[in-house]
Amino acid sequence: MSSSGQMAKSRETLTPRPIDRGVRIGHVHLKVADLERALKFYCGVLGFELTQRRPGAAFVSAGGYHHHIALNTWESLGGSPPPPGTTGLYHLAILYPTRGALADALCRLIAAGIALDGASDHGVSEALYLRDPDQNGVELYCDRPQQLWPRTPHGKLDMITRRLDLDDLLREAPAQPRAEDRDGGEVRDL
Repeated sequence: MSSSGQMAKSRETLTPRPIDRGVRIGHVHLKVADLERALKFYCGVLGFELTQRRPGAAFVSAGGYHHHIALNTWESLGGSPPPPGTTGLYHLAILYPTRGALADALCRLIAAGIALDGASDHGVSEALYLRDPDQNGVELYCDRPQQLWPRTPHGKLDMITRRLDLDDLLREAPAQPRAEDRDGGEVRDL
């Protein structure tokens, strides 16, 4: 049996009755050590808006939604990130509506002096990878139109991982970052 045939059989076995196609991931709730520090990153750098605050928690969103990201210190006040080699969240992914909006996010990161862990072209999307102040992985990405997604000769999705050209992405930004703010450091593919 071919690998694509095995994958189809595996999908049938794992998901005999798929979930409704309209289901979406609504929000992520993160444990943080310092709520103010987390808000400075998610609101001050990335530009999310604070929608509600409670003792030990804050809720932020884009576009007036109730919340896309919840932050709390209920079990983590003053805590440290989990050590490498443990289970947990790999990263949260924030979908930007356009390439220009993703370029603006990159400008915000550059202006704040936040280093990237990686920057990748996945064929289906372009992505920036970084860490928040609590060392949670964060992916900022924008999708390409589905008709541009790479496909095998049989029409199956064929995602790739290539280095993302950050200079090309920055040409889409509404405001260009200053040359002295740019770090020429190495960016690895993820």
